[in-house]
Amino acid sequence: MDERLAGYRFNLQLFAEDQGSGERTEPATPKKREEARQKGQVFKSSDLNAAVILAVGTVVTFATLPHMVSTLQHFTATYLLDRGWYEFTPEYARFLLGEVVLVLARLCLPIMGATFLAALLVSYMQVGFVFSAEPLSPKPDRINPLSGFKRIFSKRALVEFGKSMAKVVIVGWIVYTTIKTQFDLFPRFVDMDPLAIVKMLSNMIFELALKVGLVLIIIGVMDYFYQWYEYEQSLKMSKYDIRQEYKQSEGDPQLKARQKQIQREYAMRRMMAEVPKADVVITNPTHFAVVLKYEVDVMQAPMVVAKGQDFVAQKIKEIAQEHQVVMVENPPLARTLYYSVEIGALVPEEMYQAVAEVLAFVYRHKKLAL
Repeated sequence: MDERLAGYRFNLQLFAEDQGSGERTEPATPKKREEARQKGQVFKSSDLNAAVILAVGTVVTFATLPHMVSTLQHFTATYLLDRGWYEFTPEYARFLLGEVVLVLARLCLPIMGATFLAALLVSYMQVGFVFSAEPLSPKPDRINPLSGFKRIFSKRALVEFGKSMAKVVIVGWIVYTTIKTQFDLFPRFVDMDPLAIVKMLSNMIFELALKVGLVLIIIGVMDYFYQWYEYEQSLKMSKYDIRQEYKQSEGDPQLKARQKQIQREYAMRRMMAEVPKADVVITNPTHFAVVLKYEVDVMQAPMVVAKGQDFVAQKIKEIAQEHQVVMVENPPLARTLYYSVEIGALVPEEMYQAVAEVLAFVYRHKKLAL
């Protein structure tokens, strides 16, 4: 180290803080959260959505299965078996196609409607109503190979890989254990009625789907909390960022203090400019000074045009003496006017008598001076 610098110590953290390189350790401010939401940056669990849709779809399918079977039986008996193949003309084929579409709609619409409402509800519960075109805007980093490589080996990618492996293992184990417990039923299908076979298979599939759906819901809830944690981490701010945001929203404190100082100075100069035009200055005599002005044809009562305490009171008296404005010592009246009447306000009615006596003295003094 240079010997000339040996006696000096530098706190490099101060320079780092001024440059805004502090660590992001502070929770996000409401403004930062609102800006992120407007950009479409919200957190939600896609696994939870898929799990709820699977569970709702399974329950609705099983609940409507008897209706589906009876509808298909009625359709087959009415339009296929009873009519016979000899009546399959082109006109009948077109009619039958329309009936097939209607039957499929009746069978699928309850399931599709229930899953759509479930997806809409679970998404709204997680995110609320958000509309933003920001995620659709093109971003160069999305096609940057280096950025894509970083995303592949990021912590988020590893977590997603771990979730996928866990889901495969758990779902596989559920399917294996469920089929294993009912494996002895499969040889009996040879001698069973087709409807009974369909019923048993549907019960087995419903059991599988329900178990898988419940497990995926649990995984989705855990994923939801993880997404919330990751979202909060991504929104964290440094102390420097919070200060900069405060300056942008509220204004620089030093600048605001300077503006207030300028405003006070301007108000002081404007108040002092009224002293030479006044009729009387009522003093304490050292701590307070209240300046009154009264124009008979214009004002209903005397007006307080200036007032001050200590240093300001001394300044008012100096200006009044310089411009030969009459000063009257009346400590009780000076204190009362100072604390109860604002600058630019008229003297209240209960103080008319005391002020009138002072003004009468002033007018007599001016008359004698002439």
